[in-house]
Amino acid sequence: MAKRDYYEVLEVPKTATADEIKKAYRKKAIQYHPDKNPGDKQAEEKFKEAAEAYSVLSDPDKRAKYDQFGFDGLNGASGFGGGGFGGGMSMDDIFSMFGDIFGGGGFGGFGNFGSRARQRGERKSQGSDVRIKVSLTLEEINTGVTKKFKLKKLVPCQHCHGTGAQGSSGAETCPDCNGTGSVLRTQQSFFGMVQTQSVCPRCGGEGKIIKNRCPHCSGDGVVYGEEIVEVNIPAGVAEGMQLSVEGKGNAGKHNGYNGNLLIVIEEQPHKNLVRDENDLVYNLLLSVPQATLGGAVEIPTLDGAVKLKIEPGTQPGKMLRLRGKGLPVINSSQHGDMIVNVSVYIPESMSKDEKQAMEKFMNSDNFQPSATVKEKIFKKFRSYFN
Repeated sequence: MAKRDYYEVLEVPKTATADEIKKAYRKKAIQYHPDKNPGDKQAEEKFKEAAEAYSVLSDPDKRAKYDQFGFDGLNGASGFGGGGFGGGMSMDDIFSMFGDIFGGGGFGGFGNFGSRARQRGERKSQGSDVRIKVSLTLEEINTGVTKKFKLKKLVPCQHCHGTGAQGSSGAETCPDCNGTGSVLRTQQSFFGMVQTQSVCPRCGGEGKIIKNRCPHCSGDGVVYGEEIVEVNIPAGVAEGMQLSVEGKGNAGKHNGYNGNLLIVIEEQPHKNLVRDENDLVYNLLLSVPQATLGGAVEIPTLDGAVKLKIEPGTQPGKMLRLRGKGLPVINSSQHGDMIVNVSVYIPESMSKDEKQAMEKFMNSDNFQPSATVKEKIFKKFRSYFN
């Protein structure tokens, strides 16, 4: 596949400043980061493509030669082996070279970009996240709820206390990286030798290796076990929302960092109410006499039934609003409303006397809709399609 122009890759003009190029690369890296697109080879290639473009355009000398001669002027100067990734650059190489522009603390919710650097610097492994689903009723969502979960996950090995070593043998400094957790790689380029840093393949970035492995955990320091976790779910959560509980995921190898517990919210259907963001919708079914004569009715809310006055002559489709009777806005003191949609029940069958009574009203002017009423109802009907 033909290589794309570096400015086109980052979507910046040729007059872009260094800050604009850095900002554009950051945006692309977030969009195509492998943690956001697991298993997506196309996204991974675009991530690498953006890194290659940034490696050239962020370097004044390389950028000048590229502007003058194009790809021929680089001849491997990008640091990626011939202007591409043919030289064997890995994803960790990219993180090593450019991770600093994200501040080392992760970005956009994808903590692995920063955690890789943290693992190299502090020489500790990172446990993976655990994802579960929790099904909540509207009543639980309305008040917030505490849930207990029995999680099957990786926990520290009790026999070696998470070290992975048998007995008191402990761990030794990795001879390949001398305990730094990273190794340097030198590559020949058009402009000389290019040096990159990557995670040590022998110790996995921990800086230590275990000679005598614990037989219970095979030297990993973690085994499958169970843990009961209690989680406070705040009021106002919604379907599909994901909550994160720090440190309650899988244990990291060799007493490393724990992953997080990710809780995905599922919402149970309610028998009377329909949720519309933080509003609740209730369909009030009136009889013909009730709609005609008016009166008081009870409306079920999540906080108990409330009385609502129905005006005489209430039309089907009328919306009544009960302020503050909806769901709470998460992490806020605000509440949605209760929307009451009025429907009118027309009897499907009638007795002889009931039919005769209705026939008396058939030709009454009061039972014939006026032009004004027709127009009002039609406007309401048309609004459903706008």
